[in-house]
Amino acid sequence: MAKKYVVRLTHEEREILAGVRSTHVATSEKARRAFMLLMADADGPGWTDAKIAEAIACRVQTVEKVRKRFVLEGFEASLDRKQRAEPPRPKLLSGEQEAEIIALRLGKPPAGFANWTLRLLADKAVELEIVESVGRETVRRTLKKTA
Repeated sequence: MAKKYVVRLTHEEREILAGVRSTHVATSEKARRAFMLLMADADGPGWTDAKIAEAIACRVQTVEKVRKRFVLEGFEASLDRKQRAEPPRPKLLSGEQEAEIIALRLGKPPAGFANWTLRLLADKAVELEIVESVGRETVRRTLKKTA
């Protein structure tokens, strides 16, 4: 059966892929994709998907998906991992709520306490109606953010 998505690499693309494989700087995932594309090249070795999958211990569908992505989305997209459009879980706090909790943390702690604890911050955020309910782990992640 003829392949629907045929990989045809240019000379420059072959050099880039060979460099990815030989320098060992890329992630193992990227190196595997580079190997898949090099071996699937119609103008090169032209291995079958089954032979490529056997050589790198993956499923045939993985090789097919990499070939398809190369043809439809281009060279760079086929090498790099696809980024999620949205996170797996929605954010629990809005940016405004996060800012209010951070501002609360920077303020003076309640009487009888030397410092804010995560539990105190969570309780105070609910008391001030910043949020309806919040756990201390959510508060910890909000304060821990570095980016």
